[in-house]
Amino acid sequence: MTSQALSPARSRLNASYRNLTLWTLQGWIAMFFIAAGYAKLSEPMANLVELMKWPAFASENLVRGLGVAEILLAVLVLAPLASWKVGRPLLLTAASGLLALETVMLAIHALGLEYGLAATNLALIAITAPVLWLRARETR
Repeated sequence: MTSQALSPARSRLNASYRNLTLWTLQGWIAMFFIAAGYAKLSEPMANLVELMKWPAFASENLVRGLGVAEILLAVLVLAPLASWKVGRPLLLTAASGLLALETVMLAIHALGLEYGLAATNLALIAITAPVLWLRARETR
């Protein structure tokens, strides 16, 4: 098997597709976590306990604080829109934080036998991990 070097035009096209894909994934991550954070901030605790089991075992301040953290991290995932130089480190930090949060919540939902929510966290990990990995490898 021989490896063939890509032409400069093809290489730029591949980079454009990768960039478009990553921005799409970043948008999905931001939309999900802004919505989830807003729900944790605005819904009564009784509704949150009905939707998920774990808020019954946590203080209201913890649940509300988690909502604030989710919104903040979601906005930081989009920080490179303002400035790539300043926003890229913020994006990498936010994606790392969200990946850690998703992993912890996967364990909590799986232990609570909430398989639908655990699957959602698996999907979020599958979206966030490539964003973190590929954006960390980029040089500009």
